[in-house]
Amino acid sequence: MAGRYAIALFDLARDSGTIDSVSRDLAGFEAMLAGSADLTRLVRSPVFDAEQQTKAVTAVLAEAKITGTAANFIKLVASNRRLFAIRDMIRDYRELVARHNGELTAEVTVAEPLADAHKTEIKKALDAVTGKNVQVEVQVDPAIIGGLVVKVGSRMVDGSLRTKLNAIKHAMKEVG
Repeated sequence: MAGRYAIALFDLARDSGTIDSVSRDLAGFEAMLAGSADLTRLVRSPVFDAEQQTKAVTAVLAEAKITGTAANFIKLVASNRRLFAIRDMIRDYRELVARHNGELTAEVTVAEPLADAHKTEIKKALDAVTGKNVQVEVQVDPAIIGGLVVKVGSRMVDGSLRTKLNAIKHAMKEVG
């Protein structure tokens, strides 16, 4: 479902020449979601009906000065009771824009936050390997202990310390 909404928004933005402004507005809304527990509750809770969600989202968008296609899209999503999937819609829209611009997105999972210099090095390496402009999205997961896990499209390279330790543990069981 999120993909269908994202495709419709992308087609509308492409046809109206507003791909970049819609991307900026959606990123702004997504940042607001990440920074507000109340907004997240509004988006996820089935307690609020479509009218309540639409009213609240309209006020939030006005406060954030998000207008035009992105604002109309978010209001439509709220009125259709699909606001719970807005993050997935934004992610899918971002992927469509990247594909349109000839870019790839890599999801890089690390054990602790990366310095900008390290993120730049990872980007350069992925650009060289893929031959495309790669956008790097970093996620922090302390459970991997160290190293990194890189996912580009359907390909994944797991260089995490957790995976290596599990392989050693498995090998030791076979020996014993």
